[in-house]
Amino acid sequence: MISPQKRIWGWWFFDWASQPVNTLLLTFIFGPFFAETARGYFMGAGMEEEAAKAAAQSYWAFGLTVTSLFVMVLAPILGAIADSTGRRLVWVWLFSALYVVSSWALWYVAPGGEIGTLYWALFFFGLAFLSMEFATIFTNALMPTLVDGDEMGRLSGNGFAFGYLGGLIALFIMLLLFAEGATSGRTLIGLDPVLGLNAEVREGTRAVGPFSAVWYLVFMIPFFLWVKEPKISFGRVNLTGVLGSVLDFIRGLVHRRSLASYLGSSLFYRDALNGLYAFGGIYASNVLGWEVTQIGIFGIVGGATAVLTSWLAGKMDSRRGPKPVIVWSIVVLIVVCTLIVGMDRDQIWGVPLESASSTPDIIFFICGALIGGAGGPLQSASRTMLLRHTTPDRATEAFGMFALSGKVASFLTPLLVGLFTHFSQSARMGIAPVILLFLIALILLLWVNPKGENG
Repeated sequence: MISPQKRIWGWWFFDWASQPVNTLLLTFIFGPFFAETARGYFMGAGMEEEAAKAAAQSYWAFGLTVTSLFVMVLAPILGAIADSTGRRLVWVWLFSALYVVSSWALWYVAPGGEIGTLYWALFFFGLAFLSMEFATIFTNALMPTLVDGDEMGRLSGNGFAFGYLGGLIALFIMLLLFAEGATSGRTLIGLDPVLGLNAEVREGTRAVGPFSAVWYLVFMIPFFLWVKEPKISFGRVNLTGVLGSVLDFIRGLVHRRSLASYLGSSLFYRDALNGLYAFGGIYASNVLGWEVTQIGIFGIVGGATAVLTSWLAGKMDSRRGPKPVIVWSIVVLIVVCTLIVGMDRDQIWGVPLESASSTPDIIFFICGALIGGAGGPLQSASRTMLLRHTTPDRATEAFGMFALSGKVASFLTPLLVGLFTHFSQSARMGIAPVILLFLIALILLLWVNPKGENG
């Protein structure tokens, strides 16, 4: 017999196992490495440096756009299928397998290759990212089976804190033992990459794919051992009924103002946040000239604050509800984005800096701490706010729609960043659309009932 506390710990281990998708692949290791690789390719093809930086960021943006479109279309359908059949864990198994294979394949993305190497990188990164997005839908939908409604905020906050701690440790290991600087060829502590990996062809950094796959396999063991679905009679898939259920859900939003406003708000703020995660490391590489090891330290700072604030936000969520947590997190992120857009190595919003000044580096580290400190609570409170607008038997469908709402903006965010970067020929100005998306999200929250539809 598995105790309730073991089931909770098993569920938390999904956050621990999956966090490297964002920490290592999206933001701090593979994303910046892709930017370096793409930049080198475009400069080798004859582009000027600034144009090559913009082209690299645009490629990354449009790759994320395509991935997000797939999630946008399939997420609500998969959620409705899971609710109609009663099966959720089987989908976690399926997408876990896809994630392991696709993340491992990132090992083969080597610098100095042809344009096909960039396509390979975007395809397998997109598949890994998509797989984990889908797996998260089904694991989030298990929350009502773990604790009572009043404890959802604490469960979610502690889960995110635990997950960020796992991501932080994984990032430490990568920086200390594997990821090498592009110029030094050494890890953060001055070592050659372990296991005889060749720094000249960036094997230490490329190992982030297999490392993330192994990390996930090992730390998902508690989840699969301890998290079980309630014993119910499973139904069969009725695709017509599933599509009808999705359409009914969408049509019903007309009469559910609070839920519609919340899905609309989260459509913008969650993927504006994803935009920061997706382009933060690339910004540091392109605008500030940081190497992977420096970006990794930046990630450690952000991850450390995220662990603390997610835990604190979980307590606040349980006492005061998720809405105040969401609002204050968005306000902090708007301030941070405004600062980032107006800064490069030579000036901050028109105020000139001395040559070789370390001020931009210091400010960006502070921004990293604030992004982590606000991003963790924002993600944690988001899923408890959704659960205040649904019931346990429709939870997977609701999280599927939640993923759909997020991926509409996720389609827009990288597209807008790609377009702004392309036409401005500036990696810095390419981040500007994120500010607008956060502002729209903040306005839409005015119509969200803090107690949801269950209060």
